[in-house]
Amino acid sequence: MSLTSMRRAARETVSGLPREFWWLWTSTLVNRLGAFVATFMALYLTLDRGYSASYAGLVAALHGLGGVISSLGAGVMTDRLGRRPTLLVAQSSTAVSVALLGFVHHPVAIAAVAFLVGMASNASRPAVQAMMADIVRPEDRVRAFSLNYWAINLGFAVSAMAAGFIAEYSYLAGFLIEAGMTMICAILVFAKLPESRPERVSKGVDEPEVGLGTVLRDGRFMGVVGLSFLVSLIFQQGYLGLPVAMGEAGFTPADYGMAIAVNGVLIVVLQIPVTRFIEHRDPRRLLVLSSLLAGYGFGLTAFAGSVGVFALTVCVWTLAEIVNAPTQTSLVVRLSPTHGRGRYQGMYTMSWSVAALVAPLMSGFVIDRYGAEWLWGACAVIGTVAGLGYWALMRHLPTHDPEETEKPEKPEKPEVEAPEAAEAPLAAPKPEVSAA
Repeated sequence: MSLTSMRRAARETVSGLPREFWWLWTSTLVNRLGAFVATFMALYLTLDRGYSASYAGLVAALHGLGGVISSLGAGVMTDRLGRRPTLLVAQSSTAVSVALLGFVHHPVAIAAVAFLVGMASNASRPAVQAMMADIVRPEDRVRAFSLNYWAINLGFAVSAMAAGFIAEYSYLAGFLIEAGMTMICAILVFAKLPESRPERVSKGVDEPEVGLGTVLRDGRFMGVVGLSFLVSLIFQQGYLGLPVAMGEAGFTPADYGMAIAVNGVLIVVLQIPVTRFIEHRDPRRLLVLSSLLAGYGFGLTAFAGSVGVFALTVCVWTLAEIVNAPTQTSLVVRLSPTHGRGRYQGMYTMSWSVAALVAPLMSGFVIDRYGAEWLWGACAVIGTVAGLGYWALMRHLPTHDPEETEKPEKPEKPEVEAPEAAEAPLAAPKPEVSAA
């Protein structure tokens, strides 16, 4: 009976989504399976090339800066050129720049190419999220974003384990494998994904142009972007502040690896069942709850004195991550005008990129000046501020997506490239097995 229930739950989780979504999902999974460079970049620069830790940090910062700059540019490209061309340009340029990074040796050249890799790799995110919103029905978006996030973490878990073995054999092999798998993603997009950008039915006065100024003047949305930055600032500490704090407390890298591995395992195991539980619940409450869980999950780290307790704190903030990621991405779509999704997604993506730049500075400064306990206390405060911010900002947000209530029987024509595909049974057998 339990096995039957599990099969039914898995079938309900993956059913009803269009074929185009599963090809996009497959592209995401392949991309993350080959994400080796981010995992061993610091080791490559310090151990293989003999550069200092400061130089490795500079390269990482330039990589992040490239992502910040490309977020807005890619958002504009997504709306003007289309989702498919943006994906093709981003993934092809990522493949070329990653391969080039494996062959350059001069420190200035490495830093410059790392900056290009950051720009190219981050440029695909607004297009992926906008395309997903285009081709999936409003009532299925939380589930779709959750499945995509699950694929990201599954791919990262596998690539992180494989990166160590590949690095022992050859760092260059890692660069070339990632370049090859990223090019496979571009081929999948070219061969299987049609353009999904909604076409304007008419040029009436009711459809004003959407520019970056429009996004910046959207007070509620920019509030969400700011709160997203705060939440991301907290989550970043799991990979920045936590290893440093554990090291200063006398724990080994293997101890940190055991604690942080809980994050990937829980996301892979719980993302789908938790999404089934939260899928049709009030996003306002979910965002407040996840912000508080994230803040106080890291806050509890101040009381951790063993690997087991560190792992328990990771469980708390991982649950927050599982709830926050699909809910917040779906909220961004709800607040975005149909013909401005790329720009809105680009601004949202930039909040995470900026947090990736600020978080290392924050964790290093606080730990060096005041100690790790103050960092974890700051995380609790930031989580509380984010939770209150979501509560205040979303008070007048409708409980249900207007697109669901206005047109419940079928999706709007501009949103889906092939409307019949949205109601067709799942047609991509390989992704179906993986997603289940």
